[in-house]
Amino acid sequence: MNKETNKKSLKKDSKFIKKVKQNMYKWHRVIGLITIVPVIFWTFSGLMHPFMAHFFKPEIAHDKIEQATIDKSQLHYSIQEVLLKNEISQFKNFRIVTFNNSTYYQLKTILGELWYYDVSTAKKLENGDQKYAEWLSRYFLDDQKSPVKHSEVVTEFTSQYKYVNRYLPVYKLSFNRPDGMQVYVETSSSKLATYNPISRQAFIWFFDTFHNWSFIDAISNNSIRIITMIFLLSIIGFSALSGILIYGLLWKQFKKTDSLTPKKGLRKYHRQIGIWVSLFTLTFAFSGAYHATTKWAPYTLSQMVYEPTFVTKEIPSANNNLILDWNRFQNISLITLNDTIYYRCHLLEKETKRFKIPKSDSKWNKKEDSKSEVVYINATTNKVAPNLDLEYAEFLAYYFTDGAPKASCCEMIDTSEDDSQLSFENIKLLESKVLTDFDSREYGFVNKRLPVVKLAYDTPEKTTYFIETSTSRLAAVVNNSDRIEGYSFAILHKFLFMDWAGKNIRDLATVLAALSILIVSLLGFVLFLKK
Repeated sequence: MNKETNKKSLKKDSKFIKKVKQNMYKWHRVIGLITIVPVIFWTFSGLMHPFMAHFFKPEIAHDKIEQATIDKSQLHYSIQEVLLKNEISQFKNFRIVTFNNSTYYQLKTILGELWYYDVSTAKKLENGDQKYAEWLSRYFLDDQKSPVKHSEVVTEFTSQYKYVNRYLPVYKLSFNRPDGMQVYVETSSSKLATYNPISRQAFIWFFDTFHNWSFIDAISNNSIRIITMIFLLSIIGFSALSGILIYGLLWKQFKKTDSLTPKKGLRKYHRQIGIWVSLFTLTFAFSGAYHATTKWAPYTLSQMVYEPTFVTKEIPSANNNLILDWNRFQNISLITLNDTIYYRCHLLEKETKRFKIPKSDSKWNKKEDSKSEVVYINATTNKVAPNLDLEYAEFLAYYFTDGAPKASCCEMIDTSEDDSQLSFENIKLLESKVLTDFDSREYGFVNKRLPVVKLAYDTPEKTTYFIETSTSRLAAVVNNSDRIEGYSFAILHKFLFMDWAGKNIRDLATVLAALSILIVSLLGFVLFLKK
């Protein structure tokens, strides 16, 4: 009796498995057909990314302005005298810039415009901001000859100037050169935002269209684009899982019937390569879908800036009469903290080493950036206020949550989620330090701004703020959910786990993974056409 029941159960099992197999093959083919076009779009555009980053990466003469010291004797007029001479009673801030062999006070008006006044004559430079933008662009390019074909102010991110560049507003200057170079500069900080020759402009369009699917934005909206991408990535994930199930976990059962009609040629290769590639497909699809969920909210970091209005008559100490080491003086601006106005001065860091390393003319020796020391001086008493940078950063973190009237800032951070966005006034500060270099794990190169103050708070979400005190801006805010998504994308999508082998090998691995997915998908499609 036992033997007979066992035989019956085996027969039932084989029938069941046969049915499952037939349906699995069917659904695997259907899913594969639905996703063949998206897979080609994503893998091919993904392949292009490391290629462009390595083999077609454009080069530029300078990527930043060297911070030189400013001679006190140049400052014939104080900022107060310039403001009084030009009948300006209120303003947002000021700093000093030097270009075209002249030094100017760059003044930010209460309307947000940047005006330029010569420190020697107190006269306004007409159309100064555009002139400075052009000078910056030519400096970064090291090109004084090519004519400017077009110049415009960019106030929001576009298909060519993506949110990854962070800076807004910026000037976009297009040069009449064979490479059609476009340079984006932020005049308020003298920063190079990005630069795109024709080759890179074409790549950005290609990647944005076929990897980010911006063409959906053109016919609908951002939400539809994200939903469509997540839906198709989920289907691709199911396709990979069904492949693993058919050719991996249930292979012993399926192998019996395959041995009767052995698979040859394309069918054999599709099966053999597919089982290995399915893992890569799952990692790319999952991390891509997870990353897409972070794109719901609009980018608002460019609006996170604290800009109080200063009244000229309320700043008694002249900026060219401050008690500081003028031999190291690099720049100056204003801040207000606890109803007190301070000058924020940048000084070249003091030499602390006993021996100096001799300079080398070798192009292989990378020049180290000179570090700056920050000194705060009370604008009323003309006395140094020690250790104020960290305290000011803490105030700004408080301001960017719920510590300030909402009308004072364009768009404050949403404070509706009590566990992640709390008032930090009474919360324990776990860590505070100044970052002068990018940390690839938490505050990477993508965040652009340096130096910043890192403030890690003891909240349930371990919220960490990165504050650029020089511009009173929020550079980044990171909590546990951001970290998890960031690690997911970095490890599963960009193969960060291979950093030990170096960037070149890591990028080669991602290229091979994407290429193998593309090949398996095309093999499957050819098999369907043959059948």
